Amino acid sequence: MSAEIICVGTELLLGDILNSNSQYLAQQLAKLGIPHYYQTVVGDNRERLQQVIEIAASRVNILIFTGGLGPTPDDLTCETIADFFGVPLVERPEIIEDIAQKFAQRGRVMVPSNYKQALIPQGAEILPNPTGTAPGIIWQPRPELTILTFPGVPSEMYRMWEETAVPFLKSQGWGQEIIYSRSLKFWGIGESVLAEKVADYLNLTNPTVAPYAGKGEVRLRISAKASSPSVAEELIAPIEQQLRDIGGLDYYGKDNDTLAVVVGQLLRSSGETLAVAESCTGGGLGQMLTEISGSSDYFWGGVISYDNSAKLRLLGVNPADLDQFGAVSATVAQQMAQGVKNRLSTTWGLSITGIAGPTGGTDDKPVGLVYIGLAGPNNEVYSFEHRLGTMRGRSIIRHLSACAALDHLRRCLLSQ
Repeated sequence: MSAEIICVGTELLLGDILNSNSQYLAQQLAKLGIPHYYQTVVGDNRERLQQVIEIAASRVNILIFTGGLGPTPDDLTCETIADFFGVPLVERPEIIEDIAQKFAQRGRVMVPSNYKQALIPQGAEILPNPTGTAPGIIWQPRPELTILTFPGVPSEMYRMWEETAVPFLKSQGWGQEIIYSRSLKFWGIGESVLAEKVADYLNLTNPTVAPYAGKGEVRLRISAKASSPSVAEELIAPIEQQLRDIGGLDYYGKDNDTLAVVVGQLLRSSGETLAVAESCTGGGLGQMLTEISGSSDYFWGGVISYDNSAKLRLLGVNPADLDQFGAVSATVAQQMAQGVKNRLSTTWGLSITGIAGPTGGTDDKPVGLVYIGLAGPNNEVYSFEHRLGTMRGRSIIRHLSACAALDHLRRCLLSQ
């Protein structure tokens, strides 16, 4: 027993619209304990949509459609579903009345094309749309197959799902179990290396463990199927602790944690403060830190020393060292960190200098070369070299640089 999500709209295939509906529905299905193994996106084309329905109806028990319920000729979902199962479309007067009332409330007049939205397959139930003009349907065209349709507008779909679809599915016996997940986050270790370390856990059945990577970090998702979140937590907890032990210092947080959040918690708990000096990241590190409410408790400010003159005047970088080693060097990174720490009288100073590209790289100092400086409370100063790759885009290099800087600070705070 499983579900399939089918999103209809050529604009999705062209990338004009982000397909957030699939993510939302996937999360909601997990809350109901309904497994789903397939998601399909298909354009506004009758023949291709029929092919998708044929394949999906042969392998799942619940088909969930979003999109294609509007009044225009390319809105084909309902009529294609009806045609596939060989039933006529029936005009429902209560839908017409609902649409007319909504137009009147908005000071508009219902146009003839809107009558199309009142046509639903014979035998289908209306899935009401409280806010928009496109209703959905709940229909069981044959035994062991349920179809639900929703408009593509996310806000309309969310409300229809919560108010009508969830109660219906629960009345059919779904929702007795949930699929509950926890995501463990790691920085400073590759996906393949971590996967080898936790290989024995990747074959578990309940809970399951799966690795995936993105934007420099690696995650381990632990998912459990259980009767309630508390029971799922009991299944997940021992596995989570074992995986955290294996990850060691590479593990930094879970679920919605970010490196900036974790660093902030460590600074606050120790009563310490931070200032930053940035070159190639152009303020990106400071932005990460200040996105957190209350970060002024521990983050006192920073300097964007993009030009060398700012490094000299504001951070006290030695001009001779700047000439000898260059702005992108371990020596300058250390002096930037020490300089901003002294200027703002903080416990820690953190700096970034590098070549984000796409220009400016040389054979000795290619695009993606980054140095991070860290000045600590006992006058110790460190530097760390990162080669983030010449083929990565500028925004990715800047993001990875800021995250790497936070991770170095995190590790130092934990080792105190």
